Amino acid sequence: MGEASSTTAYDDMLLKSFFAEVSEVERDNEVTRILSCFKLNPFEYLNLPFEASPEDVKKQYRKLSLLVHPDKCKHPQAKEAFGALAKAQQLLLEEQERDYVLTQVNAAKEELRAKRKKQLKKDTASKIKSLVDEGKYDQQYEQSEEFQQELKLKVREILTDQEWRRRKMQMRISEEEGRLKKDEEEQKEMWKRKREHEEQWEGTREKRVSSWRDFMKTGKKGKKGEIRPPKLKTEDPNKSYVQRPVKRG
Repeated sequence: MGEASSTTAYDDMLLKSFFAEVSEVERDNEVTRILSCFKLNPFEYLNLPFEASPEDVKKQYRKLSLLVHPDKCKHPQAKEAFGALAKAQQLLLEEQERDYVLTQVNAAKEELRAKRKKQLKKDTASKIKSLVDEGKYDQQYEQSEEFQQELKLKVREILTDQEWRRRKMQMRISEEEGRLKKDEEEQKEMWKRKREHEEQWEGTREKRVSSWRDFMKTGKKGKKGEIRPPKLKTEDPNKSYVQRPVKRG
């Protein structure tokens, strides 16, 4: 425990000494660098390699955040740069977010390795050297500045593609949610109209019953003083014709 405390105190002393020598121009340059980083790659913001550990992330964040802190740096966008660093650290310390980025990094490496194998098939000398060195040739290449730059660009490409896919999926989900909400509202409106109709129908029940009773009474007896035509009589109930009334002189 005591050794860890002394190490932290020593690091603090080194940081203070470092920042005492940092000029305002250097602080401004760092703000500019941060704000020009690729937004989907938190490793770029902290200027760290993809192999950096969580402990490396914490140390680098502490160093850079002090460098561009709005209280220390006069750059008008220092606050924005400071916030970008904080977000980058948060992403890289969250296991799920970190694993996502590293998955895309590994995919980028595989693409570049496949591309290199095709190139080696055409270059006999390089292929022989690769076989003789038993993989050391490839390892040296992947540690080179050329490969790291290619990897950085390929990671950008893959992260951009994944983000575009994510946004399209989110758009589709939002559209589907909107459609379901609209259907739900229409269903509610339909049930509302049906309920209002039933209530209105029930409200006129007494009136309808009364009208029916009146009809039944007047329909059978007829109005007072009304002359009805005589009923038709049949001469023989077994015959289909009807005997009409005979006029008498």
